[in-house]
Amino acid sequence: MAIQILPARLANQIAAGEVVERPASVVKELVENSLDAGATRIEVDIEKGGAKLIRIRDNGGGIGKDELTLALSRHATSKVSTLADLEAILSLGFRGEALASISSVSRLLLTSRPAEQEQAWQAVAEGRDMAVQLQPASHPQGTTVEVSDLFFNTPARRRFLRTEKTEFGHIDEVLRRIALSRFDVNITLRHNGKPVRQYRAGKLPSQHDKRLAAVCGPAFVSSALKFDSEHHGLRLWGWLAPPSAARAQPDLQYTYVNGRMMRDKLLNHAVRQAYGERLPAEGHAAFVLYLELDAHEVDVNVHPAKHEVRFHQSRLVHDFIYQVLHQALAEAALAPPASAAEPDAGYETDDYDPPAPASSSPRYAPAGHGYGQATAAHGRGSGISRGEWQALDGLMTTLPGSVRAAPADTSSPAEADITGGPLLLERARFLVVLWQQRLWLCDLQQASAWLNGRALLAAWQQGLTPQPLLLPIRLSLPAEQQALLQTHEALLQKLGLELKTGAGDTIILTRVPQPLRHADLARLFPELLIRLEQEAARRPDALCQWLAQQAIENNEWSWQEATALWRQLVPELNDELPDFMCPVDLEPQLNRWTYGD
Repeated sequence: MAIQILPARLANQIAAGEVVERPASVVKELVENSLDAGATRIEVDIEKGGAKLIRIRDNGGGIGKDELTLALSRHATSKVSTLADLEAILSLGFRGEALASISSVSRLLLTSRPAEQEQAWQAVAEGRDMAVQLQPASHPQGTTVEVSDLFFNTPARRRFLRTEKTEFGHIDEVLRRIALSRFDVNITLRHNGKPVRQYRAGKLPSQHDKRLAAVCGPAFVSSALKFDSEHHGLRLWGWLAPPSAARAQPDLQYTYVNGRMMRDKLLNHAVRQAYGERLPAEGHAAFVLYLELDAHEVDVNVHPAKHEVRFHQSRLVHDFIYQVLHQALAEAALAPPASAAEPDAGYETDDYDPPAPASSSPRYAPAGHGYGQATAAHGRGSGISRGEWQALDGLMTTLPGSVRAAPADTSSPAEADITGGPLLLERARFLVVLWQQRLWLCDLQQASAWLNGRALLAAWQQGLTPQPLLLPIRLSLPAEQQALLQTHEALLQKLGLELKTGAGDTIILTRVPQPLRHADLARLFPELLIRLEQEAARRPDALCQWLAQQAIENNEWSWQEATALWRQLVPELNDELPDFMCPVDLEPQLNRWTYGD
């Protein structure tokens, strides 16, 4: 047979073999297009498992009339235009094959309206001749893609489709994976006109936990270890089930690289190695992992379906993932059983574990156990009487939105025996604890910073580890502060700050210690120079505590996170308690009840 150029229709159908494996593949490509278009709301309607109809509607940026026909052409994309773009891809799509391939094996309607366009337009294409017709339409800002009669013109491919239930199951799983990649996007799924899934957008950790529970199940959320670690431009965060929660099937394993869902061999190997022999012989790990790194350090264009990636420093990535997960599992193994945080569990002062070093690792805490919930702790020894419980309850109800904790059984005053420990969580930030026979209010944000400051101080003699900034910070400093740079050069290096001189009065920060990586350096660096001029403020302990304060985030705390932090605090506390511990004075309330004051 003579060599010839393939007809466009046949070339597209061949390409469709890679892009469109089944209805779920269509859903994946179209929903990813919606995400790339900036959509915050995506609706997915499926009929007959996707064989009859797939409709994706979004509120993204839309496609202009002049580009609708071009959008259905092969290799047409707005996401890359040069080789440099291809080497640093952050969008989910980039090859420009999806719409052309889908339209070659289906009847496709593409309706769209950008914000600047008054009239929506619709492109109609059928696989038979690939001709595209344009017509005006009614549509809000955004895009709707309707794919009807998938594989109607390729009967051999259509025969490979499974039952309606099976094909819809694959679609459901694709959307579950996408839902975990974008917590900030509303996603709705309907099948044959009936609502099946509703993933509501949320930015708060508690809302993330709800979506995680909707996808992975409440059991996973209640047992999973939450972690977040950064090192040399790599960040790994997510949730990891302990070995005791191993599953019979590898059906709860989700990995993402820069927001792109992956089934990558290198990532899976690192996870398996981290678990080691902790997993049962027939057990499978459960995890949701997010790896973030510079787009230049990863090649996403190595697999037809984009399921795998290639890392430029694969050994570094592998070892980083292994170390983070291995340490999380090791720390979880040393922690007391989760039952210690339940309402009916014992909680004694001599059961505390020594704190894990916080200088080079994040604080790991189990996910779940809704924010703001309170649990009473019980043990042996002298306890709080009914009157003291009432006084505590009276005090707490004076605070808005208080959370009440009470003994499990209050049938008699003597049942509430507590030797020490957390009692209740207020406003998802303040922990009421019994400590040394007194009630205290502990500010969890400040307590966490205090612990981190002590960990930094422990590493002071070796110097704090500098971490590179992805985007170096340029600062203009007056002459007097420029002089301070030379005076305190050695101290700045020990703090993990690396800088170089720019043009004029400009300096460039290239590396900073971990607590300052996400801080407002333009404001904080001049403040640091001023502190270095004060003898008391430049003492190592004062500097380390100041650095730790800069990393404080206004996060909500769950009950398990709060009690885990308290266990780390106890061995560090002495008779002179830090400022984050405030005594709760019950005397005025008790006197009022006793004497009627």
